[in-house]
Amino acid sequence: MTENQCNVDGPLTFTYKEVDGIRVLLDVYLPPDDVDQQFTGRAIQYRPAIVYFHGGGLTVGNRRSWFPTWLTSRLSARGIIFISADYRLIPPGTGYDVLADVKDAIAFVAGDLNVQLDQELADLGSGSRFRIDPTSIGVAGTSSGGFCAYLCAIYAVPKPKVVLSLYGMGGDLLTDQYLAPKAQSFLRGREMLDPAQFSEYIHPFDSLQSTSGSPLAYHPQSYHIPGYPANPRMLISRLYLQLGVALDYITGQHEPSLSVTLRKAIHTEDPFDEALISDHKIIFPQFNVTSDWPATYLVHGTSDTAVLLRESRNLHSLLLKAGVEVVLEELPGREHSFDYQPGAELEHKGSFDDMVQFLYRHLT
Repeated sequence: MTENQCNVDGPLTFTYKEVDGIRVLLDVYLPPDDVDQQFTGRAIQYRPAIVYFHGGGLTVGNRRSWFPTWLTSRLSARGIIFISADYRLIPPGTGYDVLADVKDAIAFVAGDLNVQLDQELADLGSGSRFRIDPTSIGVAGTSSGGFCAYLCAIYAVPKPKVVLSLYGMGGDLLTDQYLAPKAQSFLRGREMLDPAQFSEYIHPFDSLQSTSGSPLAYHPQSYHIPGYPANPRMLISRLYLQLGVALDYITGQHEPSLSVTLRKAIHTEDPFDEALISDHKIIFPQFNVTSDWPATYLVHGTSDTAVLLRESRNLHSLLLKAGVEVVLEELPGREHSFDYQPGAELEHKGSFDDMVQFLYRHLT
């Protein structure tokens, strides 16, 4: 391998925006130079890219949390650049901050990123010849990252060519999962949470600082519940679902509580009155499906207790009605985050391959 063909070891990190006194970051994973034997010279090659958004209930995680190795490796083998982006977390952020960030992430990837890649690679002494093709960008997300991907499908410029969502939230936010207070365990049999232990994250906030990254952390095996989450942000999305106020935090409308208003409205025989969410309609993906939504591949386990299957089914139906090319793959008996379970690569290899083939077909 010549000096002009040396591969980059690991991701390259860039700041795609500064807001609220913080830097919002993304990681770029360039394929190895020898991935495409069609091109053996030193000329720059502009390649498709997938921008990925992590899960975490919009409240926790960062661009390296729950990292989809199965997706990265398959894209890299096809010469597709993989990019994983942070976004501001709830709370104190809201869905509007998430929307602003994911739009800015796509604009940065399609705009300034290639120039910054040139400089970074020159500083590293790397001759990697791959750069972003700004006309061939797709988006992907898992869980709450699906919500991010849907917002990109609606609002990002340039519009993504394709969307991949695994057990994505946002296909139907008007359900009891988000709106109904829970009196007993509802998510994977896990314990009910005591709101008093999370006062820092309950509105109104005292001095909660904006953040775009909150890494996963667990207690040691010596803890009375071995391996229990040590970062409270890992639990608050479940707490908001338990209290039936998740949409208050997503929209930022706490007083009066939007959730209380919607709680009754979704259980009447009359059609849902969209005027009830008129102030926040732009961050409800289900009310913004049009015929120019990109081709979409949805994957969901039928036994998901975190983001219910009905969300992907509802979005699938809306996209079909809009004339959008869409695939919904339902995995029998699979729970949330099935792709991170031991043995997932072997069990779901066919599905993983199909997803990436769908992405590749729409990006090239």
